[in-house]
Amino acid sequence: MAEEKRAAVKGTRLAGKTFVLTGVLERWSRDQAKALIESLGGKVIGSVSKKTGYVVVGAEPGSKLAKAKALGVETLDEKQFARLLGQE
Repeated sequence: MAEEKRAAVKGTRLAGKTFVLTGVLERWSRDQAKALIESLGGKVIGSVSKKTGYVVVGAEPGSKLAKAKALGVETLDEKQFARLLGQE
């Protein structure tokens, strides 16, 4: 029973939050980052909008970073992203 409770808590840490990935992540592949976000209840989308929760920014980010800044969407570098995931 305690295991189920821990799994439920882990699976909802990012519930309702949306993420966009841009640039090259050093610690995770995009598929790994997406799987981590989804395992914690978050959702990964392909484009930035005002409804986007976070943009995770790796090396050599593309136009998604500029769009996030223009829309006032919060950006996270890899260290901040790891902290949010509880993997620091």
